[in-house]
Amino acid sequence: MTATVTTATAATAATATADTTGLLVGAVRAGRTAEVVALLDGMTDAQRRACFPELKAVRQELRTARWSAESRRAHPALHAAGAACQTGAAAVANWLAAVDMRWSQASPAVLLHVLGDRDRGWLADVAHRLAQRPATSNVSYELMAGLVRLSGCPVPTTDAYVRGWLLHIGGSWQRAGTVCDRLRQDPHLAELVGALFRTEGVGAQLGWLSGDGPESWTSALARLTAEGALDRRAMIDACVARLLRGGAPAELRVFLRLLRDLALSQEEERGRTADWTALASDAMPTVASHAQSVLGALALAGELPPRQLAEATDAVLFRTEKKLVRAQLVLLGKVLAKDPAGADELLPAAARAFGHEDSDAQERALKLVERHVGKVTSAGVREELAGAAEQLIPALRTRAVRTLGATPPDAPTVCHEEVLPPPPQSVRLAPAAASVVEAAEEISALLASGSDVSAFERALDGLVRHAHRDRDALLEALEPVVARRWWAEAELRHGHPSDDFFARRHELFDGARAFDLLLATLCGKVRTDTLHRVVQEGLTNSGCAHNSLARAFEARVWEVAHRLRTDPQPFLLATPTWGTGLLDPDALVDRLDAYRRAGARVAAVDFGQALLRVWRDDRSAALAAAERAAALGTEEGERLARRLTTERTDPSATRWTADARILLAMGEVPDLQAEEFPAALRLLGRPVSPGSSHWYCSHWSGGMRSHWFALLPERPELVAARLLRDVSEVAVNDQRGAAATVLPRLADSDGEAGEAVHLCVAYGLGARHAEDRLAAVDALLILAARGRLCADRLGADLGQLVRRGAVKPARLADAVRTAAATGANATVWAVLRHVLPVLLADLATGATTPSTRGLGELLSVAAECAERTGAAGVLPHLSSVADRRGTSRLVTQARRLRDALAAAPAA
Repeated sequence: MTATVTTATAATAATATADTTGLLVGAVRAGRTAEVVALLDGMTDAQRRACFPELKAVRQELRTARWSAESRRAHPALHAAGAACQTGAAAVANWLAAVDMRWSQASPAVLLHVLGDRDRGWLADVAHRLAQRPATSNVSYELMAGLVRLSGCPVPTTDAYVRGWLLHIGGSWQRAGTVCDRLRQDPHLAELVGALFRTEGVGAQLGWLSGDGPESWTSALARLTAEGALDRRAMIDACVARLLRGGAPAELRVFLRLLRDLALSQEEERGRTADWTALASDAMPTVASHAQSVLGALALAGELPPRQLAEATDAVLFRTEKKLVRAQLVLLGKVLAKDPAGADELLPAAARAFGHEDSDAQERALKLVERHVGKVTSAGVREELAGAAEQLIPALRTRAVRTLGATPPDAPTVCHEEVLPPPPQSVRLAPAAASVVEAAEEISALLASGSDVSAFERALDGLVRHAHRDRDALLEALEPVVARRWWAEAELRHGHPSDDFFARRHELFDGARAFDLLLATLCGKVRTDTLHRVVQEGLTNSGCAHNSLARAFEARVWEVAHRLRTDPQPFLLATPTWGTGLLDPDALVDRLDAYRRAGARVAAVDFGQALLRVWRDDRSAALAAAERAAALGTEEGERLARRLTTERTDPSATRWTADARILLAMGEVPDLQAEEFPAALRLLGRPVSPGSSHWYCSHWSGGMRSHWFALLPERPELVAARLLRDVSEVAVNDQRGAAATVLPRLADSDGEAGEAVHLCVAYGLGARHAEDRLAAVDALLILAARGRLCADRLGADLGQLVRRGAVKPARLADAVRTAAATGANATVWAVLRHVLPVLLADLATGATTPSTRGLGELLSVAAECAERTGAAGVLPHLSSVADRRGTSRLVTQARRLRDALAAAPAA
């Protein structure tokens, strides 16, 4: 009887549990959060745990249609129910912060209600687990703070918690009081403010949250420090330590503003002299300038001994920022005028500027030393100053002979030795992977991180070879690679098969997208009729300047995909011999012979690409290979023989100007328009018009450009003309990256550098961003080392671009100074001697153009190069500028250059 009652009771309980679970799941699906909370409040822990498997199943079901109306309706209720029906802190934290719950969560109030009856230690565990999540997890700060409040645990100071706190206190939706008022009421103010200085990246967030007005964060923190809510010494120490640690300028500016708002007393500043010296030495310019001003105020107040000021001066004069150097020299002058007794220690420090790269800084330092050298009491210091004067430029050193007793400079001699980088050596491609496992590994690496031409071509040839030898073994080796690709599932998000996706979006932006098409074809995800249609009908004209380059590359990839499905090739004919894309003619003859013996069908685009890549500049090797090709007795052999014996024809080029730009229009290339080339490759011989830029262009990926250069490895002009507008953007519109991706490949190309290449280098030298300018400097030096630089042409182009405002003189000066610093003084002078007359002519006629600003910097670099190389002669219009009154940088550097050119070097 007892067993019967027990069984009946268990059955009743199970039925009740099932009913409760059904009610809860129904309320979750309907999105009735209030009903879900009411049901959870009436459940025991066991009943809640029993509901969780069903909730988990609902979550899995909603994942398949994450953005549907049903999913958006159910997720907030599911979020709350799933958290309440689990007992492990780790499991609950994972549920609350799950990616699929991120954009449709239950409110913090609801979550705190359903979790609030748990043990305080458990709540603390969940709070800290959530706080340890990355800030990108978007865990609600109100939820974390509520759990901390309910548990009474120490406040977390993790990145996610601190950033959430910042948004909670400083968010624009907060209407109750000011930032200062809200901070004053926070019970964890000291701990969280201390964490601000330890959390990377919060400075920039502080800046955009509230700006720099009276209601800003920095003002609020300074006010609370003054009120005593925050420890003043701890705030100052933390702020200075944060500035010493360095970081992004946007972040450090906020902490510098806070330091200023704290308004340190002279005693507080004096106690941190070593910190100010370190900041003046190594910090970013804005922070260094503040530290310099603090040290200057202490020095003028007599609170900084000459020895410490000399140490700070040594550090500052080592910097390249001219403003900081000048300010330090001015400070030394004021201190010496007030206290001459410090001359023995301060003047040797000032003489450190004798070796500064800026001749204006050298002259200022020399004037300072000349003015106060009479106050020096030690003969050893005088000798030290005279020795330091040997670092001065020749004109200043001659003056130092009279004033400091320096050693007279030697008579100028022509002894300059130009230093240029070694010309790049062509690197041969390694053979294709010998095994399917190695081929799969190479393809996986390429998909993960992109590739250059060598890696792409080697992996492509390996894929083709192994698909021909043993397709099943290749597919088995590729299984782990394919499983991670976006097209591996039968259907995409919007219901389109991957086949339709490739057919509609055939642009292959980089090598990875190309291999996605090939692998999807191997795995049967692309229909044969789609491949056939694209190969037969061609690809859509994008209407932009890159169309011919992109279509040529894409046509070959689509052809390879089609052959993988219908008639696998034994290997590719167009695989280059060298990394630049060049193909050895003898190697191509050998491949055609292997095709002939195997009876394999030659692919039209692949063979056409091989003809474009075959090396013809070595005429003897080309003619010998032509004889072998003709002897094959095949149509392809005859075509190759004709290609190798035909002289290359270069298109006519005319200049085309628009706004500040100078671009090129090119005519048709007859030898690329032959009917024997496939239609996609004949596009490369079509005329180039700068006005053909389409309003929309999908070729934004820099990873594709290296493959474009490999299409025509001996003719970089044809590629450069099509990319000239892109490269011009780095100077005209301050965009980033185009020069850094294009110019190194232009310089490494095997063909001659013409107008388009030189114009690309000219735009790069005037780029807004340093990485683009450095790429242009490298290209300049490599072209010079290979004997392909026309300094006259580049100088004339730069002169016109500066005159039109496309290139700013200050940016150009920075680039050529970098080039000269490598030892290429003669190369830089050869360019500048054609740039300067164009710009000086505007000054001579009184015209005011963009070229007149920053011209002094260019003259400074030119003068230094002329002094080092012993250049002589007359530069047009230079004397008219040098004869002007005044001591502006423009005039002083013009005089310096004129004197350098007038000096007669000894033989």
